[in-house]
Amino acid sequence: MRKIIHVDMDCFYAAVEMRDNPALRDIPIAIGGSSDRRGVISTCNYPARKFGVRSAMATAYAMKLCPNLTLVKGRMEVYVNESQKIRSIFSDYTDLIEPLSLDEAYLDVTHSQFCGGSATLMAEEIRARIKSEIGLTASAGVAPCKFVAKVASDENKPDGICVITPDKLDEFVRQLPLKKIPGVGKVTMQKLQRLGLNTCEDVRRYPFERIQKELGKFGSVLWERAHGIDERSLSVSRERKSIGVERTLSEDIHTLDECKAFLPHLLEKLQSRIDNHGKRTGKPVRLRTQGVKLKFNDFQLTTVEHRQGKLDERYFHELMEEAFERANGRGIRLVGLHIGLAAEQSTHQLILPFDE
Repeated sequence: MRKIIHVDMDCFYAAVEMRDNPALRDIPIAIGGSSDRRGVISTCNYPARKFGVRSAMATAYAMKLCPNLTLVKGRMEVYVNESQKIRSIFSDYTDLIEPLSLDEAYLDVTHSQFCGGSATLMAEEIRARIKSEIGLTASAGVAPCKFVAKVASDENKPDGICVITPDKLDEFVRQLPLKKIPGVGKVTMQKLQRLGLNTCEDVRRYPFERIQKELGKFGSVLWERAHGIDERSLSVSRERKSIGVERTLSEDIHTLDECKAFLPHLLEKLQSRIDNHGKRTGKPVRLRTQGVKLKFNDFQLTTVEHRQGKLDERYFHELMEEAFERANGRGIRLVGLHIGLAAEQSTHQLILPFDE
């Protein structure tokens, strides 16, 4: 029996903006284009959703539903960076990760020994780390198969978890509305309703041959889903390019010495992650580059990275000096270290940041 976790960030883009700008936290906001007829909402926060605002909605219509809606220009580079941090947390628990987008992914933890092998405890720990280390909330679903885990992650949103154990799988799926099954869109749902099918229980009672005739290949898929069957494995194609650690500071620092003071702690964390990666792959870790990252109080990032085949603390000091020269009087809110992996060392994940 497999153990699958589906993690879905809560209104991801909007949540990042609310985290970085507290003035946005309690008002309806949306990430999207201009309010003319061509603008489209990418996502919105929960206060905006109370007015009926949804992703993919025309911005002009969203403004009619919620006249006080605040439009925020998206910052894709920031969202990608935050997504990499989140995936780095995932990779501490398993190498079997299937990213679906920047804000959601499947994790197969069937053979993971973390948290005593408990998928539920791993999901809770992952969610807690995302909140404490990155300042965002995530919802999770835990189940024996992919589609049920995905459906479950939406059950207790936002900032919730739903666990469907093997003994509860049949009961959960039996009463599940068909519109919640991934792949059942608006057009398919209308066709199912014309056939008198609204829940998985309805499909179970419907002749299999007629389902196939009406829906073709998807009829077989729907029949399996209605019976709680989903034998798809995770599609893992991402390669790890680097390993890194970061620390987000509660207060800005302003001197080079203050930046360097974090190096011993960060280097210890980095070495630990390198060691863990070597144990998982069973191969020695080969470095390609060594780098330093700083984020300034205006949220601009700078990275200094040079070729280096061996981890060297003294070299991090030199890189830190080069990065700090770019501050130009700005306060610093994040300090990070990373290494680039040699090509033959690549495996399944992206950069592994560490925030506190």
